Amino acid sequence: MALQATSLVSSAFVVPKEGRSSLYLKESSFFGVSLSEQIKSDYSSSALRCKRERKQRVGAVRAQATATASPAVTQAAPEGKKTLRKGSVIVTGASSGLGLAAAKALAESGKWHVIMACRDFLKTERAAKSAGISKENYTIMHLDLASLDSVRQFVDNFKRSGRPLDVLVCNAAVYLPTAKEPTFTAEGFELSVGTNHLGHFLLSRLLLDEMKKSDYPSKRLIIVGSITGNTNTLAGNVPPKANLGDLRGLAGGLNGLNTSAMIDGGDFDGAKAYKDSKVCNMLTMQEFHRRYHEETGITFASLYPGCIATTGLFREHIPLFRLLFPPFQKYITKGYVSQADAGKRLAQVVSDPSLTKSGVYWSWNKDSASFENQLSQEASDSDKARKVWEISERLVGLGPN
Repeated sequence: MALQATSLVSSAFVVPKEGRSSLYLKESSFFGVSLSEQIKSDYSSSALRCKRERKQRVGAVRAQATATASPAVTQAAPEGKKTLRKGSVIVTGASSGLGLAAAKALAESGKWHVIMACRDFLKTERAAKSAGISKENYTIMHLDLASLDSVRQFVDNFKRSGRPLDVLVCNAAVYLPTAKEPTFTAEGFELSVGTNHLGHFLLSRLLLDEMKKSDYPSKRLIIVGSITGNTNTLAGNVPPKANLGDLRGLAGGLNGLNTSAMIDGGDFDGAKAYKDSKVCNMLTMQEFHRRYHEETGITFASLYPGCIATTGLFREHIPLFRLLFPPFQKYITKGYVSQADAGKRLAQVVSDPSLTKSGVYWSWNKDSASFENQLSQEASDSDKARKVWEISERLVGLGPN
């Protein structure tokens, strides 16, 4: 009945095409009574009665007509909240690979404006154009996660843009599996951990208040994990295995001078540094969940979208590996996932109403159905997560020295 009544009210009014806000009556029927005849009838009675009844009738109808003429709302969360605008999502490392594929999937849904946070503006612009992303659906902003000053400048620029922040996706990663010697960030941290973990840690912490202010129905902070850092899997047991040890290298600043460039204090290994950084990512996600989910309602999650064997992440690997790895994943392990499909999975974690559970590590089975995966003992160690958090706060300047 409510829908029928609203429809009848809407049909009784005309909204001028020129965009004027006023409404006027047209010859129509309202609950079986002609509006024009009713008004004529009123004029035949006393002037005072006519004025009072017309004011009551038009006022009530105007209220309903205003509701009817409102923009269509989008149901965007299981709790039934509504939003009248596109969501705003930051995706780091959106100039290629998984980040670009996710940005494309989100932009094409028509529900999101994507902030593509990347080091190289022109590369990102070309990538967005090549991917066919409509200009009105994305904004490019400079961000170099290997520089904490750049992270802070990005956050300042974003705040001054006036955009809301509904979802943050920490996706960008450095992988240097063949490196024999460490390279370092602007602040002197080993590059893989400094970029993948510390850069994202500072970014997430500084943008948390922006997410708290969002009126979007489902706010999320997503950190991309990796199966290679999860030692309860076959892939996670391929040497060198992830191991944070007692965190002595991280506590020392990973500078390779008075301390090791590796988190566990051991000898440098580029492949292990990447895997260790992914453990830190997954521990950070869980610590965010424990500290902030109940207070803010923000969903904190990580994911492994599948093995994207053709991604540029492997560009630093040896040529033979790059040649053989894709067919090995396609035909032997059956774990191969295209960049486009992986991007859709990441977009799913950003926006799917069924994936709002916080503190979860998402994966997909062979039927492309999502499920809650299990983290390794180290990647789910709450004491280690707290220690990584506290040391990271100090290293990025958010905690006591």
